[in-house]
Amino acid sequence: MNSVRVFFIGGLTSYRALFGWLSPWVFVPSLLVAPIFQILLFVYIGRSAQLESDEFYVIGNAIQYAAVPCLFAMTHLVAGERFQQTLGYILITPAKRLPLFVGRALPVVTNGFFVSAFALLVGGAVVGIDVPTSAWAPIALAAAVSAFACTGLGLVTAGLGLVVRETSVLANIIFGLLLVFSGSNVPIEHLPRWMQVVSAGIPFTHGIAAVRGLADGDGLADAWGLIGTEALIGVVYGTIGYALIRGAEFLGRRHATLDRA
Repeated sequence: MNSVRVFFIGGLTSYRALFGWLSPWVFVPSLLVAPIFQILLFVYIGRSAQLESDEFYVIGNAIQYAAVPCLFAMTHLVAGERFQQTLGYILITPAKRLPLFVGRALPVVTNGFFVSAFALLVGGAVVGIDVPTSAWAPIALAAAVSAFACTGLGLVTAGLGLVVRETSVLANIIFGLLLVFSGSNVPIEHLPRWMQVVSAGIPFTHGIAAVRGLADGDGLADAWGLIGTEALIGVVYGTIGYALIRGAEFLGRRHATLDRA
């Protein structure tokens, strides 16, 4: 029961602390307005170059923009404790580490899903794409799983943030790589072979493909393989991230310091 409380209440409290020092209105331009402009940018580039359809760019960028909350929030929820000098208090608690750290991912997944859903609905309405009503429920599932997968990657950057000095630059680089490699704006089959190999093992690639198929009339059964693969990628990255955090904790105890950078 205590682990359940740590997982849900501890995770929520930690996530609320992200906005505890700033006005909540910071959320609006960075996570609600920005993805709409990203969508419009690539939609009009695509129109000018006569490449893919508006739907292609709306879906790709709406799903991919979940990387902002999933990467940055997940990283700062863990690595930020070091910079606030509260990491030591966390590590001396008797709470189990799995719910303590992984529990912080649940609000991040929810936020990432909300950002993607908002961008997809509003961006799609602005541009004027037509998605069947029956497709919205499975699209929501695919978007949620995509946010989960990217949050797993965010846990990896959080673990790295315990041993490196700067995490914001790292998160920005990963965001750019996801924008290029995930197929959000360039069809995967048009990428060089080595990039296709990388794309198969990162978040969003399979989730974006699933949402595009669902929007074009595929059923949930047709997209289930892509969604399952996306979920598996999230589990793998989450496991690696958790291992990195425990490894950083071990090094901190061994060397009697939490500041490794």
